[in-house]
Amino acid sequence: MARPAQLLHELLDEAAERSPRSVALSTSGSSLTYGDLAEASLRMAGRLRLEGLERGDRVVVTASDGLGIALLVYAASRLGAVFSVLHEQVRGRPLEHVLKDCEPALLVSDDPEAARTAGLHEVSSLGIEELVRTALDRRTAPAPLPADPGTLAVDPVSLIYTSGTTALPKAVVSTHQQVLFSVRAIQACLGYRENDVVYCPLPLSFDYGLYQVYLSALSGARLHLGTVAEAGPPLLRSLEAAGATVLPGVPSVADRLAWLLRRTTGKLGRLRLLTNTGAALSDSTMSALRGALPRLRIQVMYGLTECKRTAIMPPDGDLTHPGSCGIPLPGTEVFVVGDDGERLPAGEIGQFVVRGPNVMAGYWRRPELTAERFPRAEGLFPQLLTGDYGRQDEEGYLYFSGRRDDLYKERGFRLSATEVETAATRVDGVTSAAVLPPDGERTALLAVVADITADEVREGMRDHIEPFKIPRRCIRLDALPTNGNGKVDRRKLTALIERAPAAPVTTEITTEARHARLAH
Repeated sequence: MARPAQLLHELLDEAAERSPRSVALSTSGSSLTYGDLAEASLRMAGRLRLEGLERGDRVVVTASDGLGIALLVYAASRLGAVFSVLHEQVRGRPLEHVLKDCEPALLVSDDPEAARTAGLHEVSSLGIEELVRTALDRRTAPAPLPADPGTLAVDPVSLIYTSGTTALPKAVVSTHQQVLFSVRAIQACLGYRENDVVYCPLPLSFDYGLYQVYLSALSGARLHLGTVAEAGPPLLRSLEAAGATVLPGVPSVADRLAWLLRRTTGKLGRLRLLTNTGAALSDSTMSALRGALPRLRIQVMYGLTECKRTAIMPPDGDLTHPGSCGIPLPGTEVFVVGDDGERLPAGEIGQFVVRGPNVMAGYWRRPELTAERFPRAEGLFPQLLTGDYGRQDEEGYLYFSGRRDDLYKERGFRLSATEVETAATRVDGVTSAAVLPPDGERTALLAVVADITADEVREGMRDHIEPFKIPRRCIRLDALPTNGNGKVDRRKLTALIERAPAAPVTTEITTEARHARLAH
């Protein structure tokens, strides 16, 4: 191509033009070259076109098939459509919310329940297995595509649904231009190589997992799509079998790897880079990994869905700047402001503000919230008021200290206390509910006033929220402590629970626990 990629699918086409026979994607049982992947995405785009998908239409996919998801995002881009990848467990009312909110032209899923939900909302559905089979069949001639669908770099390409300070998830709008800038800026920091094997144990519904598809295409690396099961006890064996050189992880993945390396003779001689996001990586885990793998470099990262990535540490930068979450991406600016909105000097704690082409376009159909979080100032690009607080040192390194709102992270997920509480209060028999976010060794805890058992509360929440969002600990109280305004006083609630002789702990659901370690 004469010019650098302007649209997402052109990233794949560039890779196919450079190295058509290089492996692009692999799983434990199959692989596709970049040439094959580009051709298959064309065939899938043709099939989606026959289904009526056009420029500007939304397509929602909820599936665990990483290969199918990768094909679909490139195919949607070729048509100028806007895709939204949901976790495979999103069904029922959470799925209904997405369908009502973005009004997609098509739902892609092999889940019969999801298909029924789509039908109730007059949304067409298509099985992802059938789509992939058609795309991979070389005997299938691609359906004709528009010569020029009219898509511009500033047009939306994806909607990423994320928890927030309201009871229902909201969608972050990402344009082709913003996604490609972020991919190139991240690659400039991480330096993926053409001969790398990037082992991704993360679901592609997690945007950090999905960006591995883009980063691999940009660098020409091979992306090996792992599974949830492989990220557990078989992780070390899976990495060795794949010949992994890069491992994008969250703390639970890194913790698991460190634990396995302490108890086995596996050496992972090829693994050269581990990246981390989702939550802070413990010093003990990093020390254990470095002790077992002397060649391994670690890069700590910090970001929000609204700007994809805010800061990345230089390789092993935590050794010289302990506690830091990195420096801003090249071509972007991060600064700290006080409550009055004025910039603060180095060392003072305030709210992080991000400015640059990585800041996404705003929230889908949330103009007031977009105006609040994405004010336009100091130039063309909107700023992002992150709601995260911390400080910045003289060298530009960021140090995160806390959040403004009710968002919290646990086991790699970014969760909303309000969303969880709302789901609990929708269960028959529950009068009120409050969530205490994780704190130190304590996991997230749900406190309820209810005339049913804690286990029944958690079971009932499955009808209203994805299972991986349900806290594993739940206790019943006679009443929730409140402040003078009648709102739940979380400090009093924390003290009340800590004084209790033994807080009841519900049984952990092992399947959801495994899933929860691997998502945003």
